[in-house]
Amino acid sequence: MTYPELQAALYVFGFHENDLLTIKRIKQRHRNLVRKAHPDLHAGVDTERIRTLNEAAKTIMDYVQSYRFAFTQEEFYRQAPDEHLKRQYSWDPIWSGAGEIEEK
Repeated sequence: MTYPELQAALYVFGFHENDLLTIKRIKQRHRNLVRKAHPDLHAGVDTERIRTLNEAAKTIMDYVQSYRFAFTQEEFYRQAPDEHLKRQYSWDPIWSGAGEIEEK
């Protein structure tokens, strides 16, 4: 696979190269696009469209499946910004919830 092939596959799905995608989101988009292009559901659609969508899905999924994941603490907090903020400001009574006054 080349980078232009990956870009073309993203274009078919309506994604941009800067989009943060999940496997779930890719599969949902594929399912929705195939439903719109399926000849049994819609008359007069281009049957080649499903082949194009399936090829694009395969290209994107091949790229995603070969991605290496890092499980370091730094990567975890980069991927989970809410947890990073909790950790960063856990000493602050307002952020940690310890300084809240209980109302009766």
